[in-house]
Amino acid sequence: MAAGFLTFVALNFACLCVSGNLASGKRSFSIDYKNNCFLKDDQPFQYISGSIHYSRIPQYYWKDRLLKMYMTGLNAVQVYVPWNFHEGAQGVYNFTGDRDLEHFLNLANQTGLLVILRPGPYICAEWEMGGLPAWLLQKPNIILRSADTDYLQAVSNWFAVLLPKIKPWLYINGGNIISVQVENEYGSYYACDYNYMRHLQTLFRFFLGEDTYYTQDHQQTRQRRFEPRGPLVNSEFYTGWLDHWGDQHARVTTEKVSKVLGEMLTMGANVNMYMFEGGTNFGYWNGKDNFVTSYDYDAPLSEAGDPTEKLLAIRDVIKQFRDIPAGPMPPATPKFAYGFVTLKKVGSVSALLSTLSPMGPVQSHYPLTFEEMKQYYGYMLYRTTLPRDLSEPTPLISPLNGVHDRAYVSVNGVYQGLLQRDTALVMNVTGHQGDTVDILVENMGRVNFGSKINDYKGLLSNLILGKDVLTDWKIYSLDIDGAITGGWPHSARKQSNPPMKKELSFGPNLYMGTFPPNGLSWDTFLKLNEWTKGQVWINGMNLGRYWPARGPQQTLYVPGPLLSSNQPNNITVLELEGAPAHLRVLFMDRPQLNATTDKS
Repeated sequence: MAAGFLTFVALNFACLCVSGNLASGKRSFSIDYKNNCFLKDDQPFQYISGSIHYSRIPQYYWKDRLLKMYMTGLNAVQVYVPWNFHEGAQGVYNFTGDRDLEHFLNLANQTGLLVILRPGPYICAEWEMGGLPAWLLQKPNIILRSADTDYLQAVSNWFAVLLPKIKPWLYINGGNIISVQVENEYGSYYACDYNYMRHLQTLFRFFLGEDTYYTQDHQQTRQRRFEPRGPLVNSEFYTGWLDHWGDQHARVTTEKVSKVLGEMLTMGANVNMYMFEGGTNFGYWNGKDNFVTSYDYDAPLSEAGDPTEKLLAIRDVIKQFRDIPAGPMPPATPKFAYGFVTLKKVGSVSALLSTLSPMGPVQSHYPLTFEEMKQYYGYMLYRTTLPRDLSEPTPLISPLNGVHDRAYVSVNGVYQGLLQRDTALVMNVTGHQGDTVDILVENMGRVNFGSKINDYKGLLSNLILGKDVLTDWKIYSLDIDGAITGGWPHSARKQSNPPMKKELSFGPNLYMGTFPPNGLSWDTFLKLNEWTKGQVWINGMNLGRYWPARGPQQTLYVPGPLLSSNQPNNITVLELEGAPAHLRVLFMDRPQLNATTDKS
């Protein structure tokens, strides 16, 4: 992500495809420096594009979103490829289902949309670790985005898989990709390693040939100061902005977006609107620890893909510059308020370790990080014992700010409080010598921008209890997602079990429930009123994090295709701090993304 007019450059390693032409029967996309424009098949061409992230939208809805973009008058889309979305474990690649990049490109092509592809390897995108896979951090001294040998080898292996998939989709090969970005915002990164960029040059040219490449960086006041000739390009014209936990829901006015868009198109600039649809940070994919689950972005298409007033205003602007497709805009997908569902407690995380950590603990004198344990996302539990009696509250300290990112502390199953990176480095505990200390650590998302993307998770340094350094740990990798995907806890609970007594529960606990089918599988929005913070799964899919106490986001988007119209729908909630006595959740027919205006 970057701001302002961004230079479209063909760096010394990015040769443009200028030889193909219509006379020879070849498709071509190139730059006409004399006339300051792009040439598509030797004809002047201006693109009006919008950013859409297939990784933030269920595959079922890709065609719907692309059609709405096309009917707005766009002739191109801009697409990131998150490396970690496809290579979650080193050497294990996934391009199926919601990760089927080629299917997405094909749908865009069928819809009539060209593609500006941004394959990284680093993408930013407010995405976990900027798209880089966390397994890179198994090399403790690795220098990311540089000519570091280990990093270059991993990049080379990845591009040897990805780029051959892309090549048939290049415009000159009969596909719809008109340009490919090399890296992203590299001028903002401290390394500034020319050898790294030269290596990328070699990879792109080897696998894709002499095609149109570009790079971009942060705001440049006047593009012409840096590139006297060539087409004007704004690669990220912001239609909105992202949300952070604890802030207001971000908004950019329709009037401002329309006005500036019109001015740029009048100048003849090529414009990409970031975002056109933001989508959702399902699971653990949010970048950084303070980005919310929704990536609505106040975009022309809402998080659920619904056309907004901003979209209609943008379409009116585009009409002044090019013919747009005839016919009505596809409507919003149907929504339904399924109502209240009451959950019941399954048990505390500490009591469910045989299910959530079937491989058992790893024993270590000192704490190990997520990366050392080869668990890259979600949660791990660290267990030790109190070294002495603590009849008075005694400080538990993270002296080196080594809790990444939040640690929920219990003694003998009783929740005592939390430690949090940067903000809460001390808390008090009591207990007796030999009592079990459980520390559940939550990875809230790795830094996605800047020099601190080497963002290790877990307990990165020792914890000190009074005068004692805590040692002799049992460390449990928790595969909560795997257990739930396999049908637990619903498959392990008899329907005849009597409901548990409703009572306040503090600390990390799991809850379950179902709601009966009603013949519909429409989009809905889950509100966890008076719940504190945690994670939600519906029918095995991880919807993402909730934190209504912090806000601004109050609901989680539930895509309709996830729900069954004729079978009970399973809900599982991991509440980390404290569940309400009523244990109810509410399915609504509208989102609530701003705590200051949408409380109920």
